[in-house]
Amino acid sequence: MFEGLSDGAVVDAIGASARAENIACARRIGAIAELYNRRQIPVEDGQGRELWRIDPWEAVAAEVSAAQCITPAAAGSLLHNAICLHERLPAVAAVFATGAIDYRAVRLIVGRTLLALDPDVLAAIDADLAEMIVGWGPLSVHAMQVTIDKIVERHDPDARRRTESLARGRHIEINHEHGTSYLSGQMHQTDATLLDRRLTALAHTVCDDDPRTVEQRRADALGALASGHQSLACACGAQTCPAAHSGSAAAVVIHVVAEESVMDTAQPGDTHGERPEDSCCERITSRERLIEILTDTQPCRPPSTGGPLASGLIIGGSTVAAGVLADLVRRGLAELRPVIHPGDSRPEPRYRPSGSLADFIRCRDLTCRFPGCDKPAEFCDIDHTVPYDAGGPTHASNLKLMCRKHHLLKTFWCGPNGWHDEQLPDGTVVWTSPSGRTYRTTPGSSLFRPTGTLTIERRQCGSLNRGAMMPRRQRTRAGDRRYRVLAERRHNAAAFSP
Repeated sequence: MFEGLSDGAVVDAIGASARAENIACARRIGAIAELYNRRQIPVEDGQGRELWRIDPWEAVAAEVSAAQCITPAAAGSLLHNAICLHERLPAVAAVFATGAIDYRAVRLIVGRTLLALDPDVLAAIDADLAEMIVGWGPLSVHAMQVTIDKIVERHDPDARRRTESLARGRHIEINHEHGTSYLSGQMHQTDATLLDRRLTALAHTVCDDDPRTVEQRRADALGALASGHQSLACACGAQTCPAAHSGSAAAVVIHVVAEESVMDTAQPGDTHGERPEDSCCERITSRERLIEILTDTQPCRPPSTGGPLASGLIIGGSTVAAGVLADLVRRGLAELRPVIHPGDSRPEPRYRPSGSLADFIRCRDLTCRFPGCDKPAEFCDIDHTVPYDAGGPTHASNLKLMCRKHHLLKTFWCGPNGWHDEQLPDGTVVWTSPSGRTYRTTPGSSLFRPTGTLTIERRQCGSLNRGAMMPRRQRTRAGDRRYRVLAERRHNAAAFSP
């Protein structure tokens, strides 16, 4: 791609690509703002939708989420920044469109200017920022924040964001990868100290024959603590061990979907203790030795003949090796429950599905079935694709998981310009957006065969005033934002005035 180019030309390509990326991002943000403007409903025709829990803002965020296959939270963040940028900071938006700044800077500018309310003051801040950011060069996030705050404070001292601190930035993140998860975040020092000491104490509630290292027991103790246990179940395997059980019932249940044949043959994995090779490295000096190592460390894959997967799927999470599941079963920390496939059974004669049918739907779908949404099954409703009062049967081929937000969106934002969905026997759901675009979502688990084809005569829904059933806000979204902005401005005026 870059053959024949000098080093300087390659560097120029890097800069030009970054600028093109910024321009493309600015176009995307502008398109999001334009879609929001086109989706606005006049108050006289809105039927009170500005007070709906799923208001026009949420409806547009759903379209943005589906179009980019991103989570609702990410789509909401993009929509918020797009609206603020184009409605409040048009001069900064114009600079962004030239590629002179990136989205990181735009997001920071939007956040640091949210407290400015007076239109004239906001226009002055916008003009100064647009003039300054063209030549501000490479700055760290902290340096950008300080620069923006100086301009804001010069025009409106009460609009400077002063209430943020490290304490307000505390958070916990959990990322799943390769059978384990990474936990990171920030906590109050007192809470972190208590957690540290509690994990150590739980790690020492097992017998001396436990094969795990102290570090491994501390990691397992965090899971025991999350389950409400007062002690850590020992992994020695002895039936007479007094610490073989945790001593209290689990407060939280985690469902893992795995094929029965996998669990029948699974053996507890080699996940405890230390091995000599864990703390040493080998210098590879031959191609043959490299091939040997790569061959030995290939991940376990299912046979090409369609054999069972050597792992399980956490509902709403990632995969778990069968050996780990077998170890949990052996220690009495997991219970095996069969999931009954409905096969060609007839629809159930009631709206609410039976327990066995609901379990099958949750194990098949694993998450919300709206495009881009990954809300875990235990936090989702079971939705009739063709509504029950329109002739939709309570059958696996007409049921799917939807989180409460997208369930309300589908139910109330329907009609000619709303969302439509169609469900296939294999669980695939085909969505059609208000703009006519189609999106397909497939079940999270591939362990289940199709559930049969239905012939449904769709009737007109019985309720003509469905909007009366939509949960409502006390204030509109704009009114709520203004209320919070005024509260922070009052805090600034009281705490930081001379």
